[in-house]
Amino acid sequence: MAFKIYTKTGDKGETSLIGGTRLPKHHIRIEAYGTVDELNSFLGLIRDNIQEKELFDLLIAIQDRLFTIGSHLASDPEKDIKMKLPEINEEDVLILEKAIDKMNETLPEMKSFVLPGGHTVVSYCHVARCVCRRAERAVLKLAENEKVEEIIYKYLNRLSDYLFVLSRKLTVDFKANEIPWKPKV
Repeated sequence: MAFKIYTKTGDKGETSLIGGTRLPKHHIRIEAYGTVDELNSFLGLIRDNIQEKELFDLLIAIQDRLFTIGSHLASDPEKDIKMKLPEINEEDVLILEKAIDKMNETLPEMKSFVLPGGHTVVSYCHVARCVCRRAERAVLKLAENEKVEEIIYKYLNRLSDYLFVLSRKLTVDFKANEIPWKPKV
């Protein structure tokens, strides 16, 4: 028999965490890992437009890290679950930092904020950056009352920086215009 995607167990507005705990679908924990999942989908859109193998491979690795983060957020921190979850660690943050530094070496100096846009994939980067910031805020809100590993919000913080620099790199790669923000005063 084929696996059915629907279980009907969420029809009354609750969902299960890894470990069996049931929570309302509006719970901040669900919001946090749902936003990480949304971010992962936007990274898929970016990746679908990338030809450069090294960048493509890094985006796959980032998506893997986001699934790892999602699995930690989808687990009840109060229960000892039987499932071994993949780990996220400081090395994952360092990979992002090295990628940021490498891209920055070839980019023009920033002299002002830039308006998002210029090319579709650049816009996807800016949308992903904003979703990443929202995920970070949701995780930090969750961490006010429940145990959340610090590396999770550290990774999300660095990932939003990475996505901004990636938007600038892709602006150059796609020969798009980077439009500086000129505030009207």
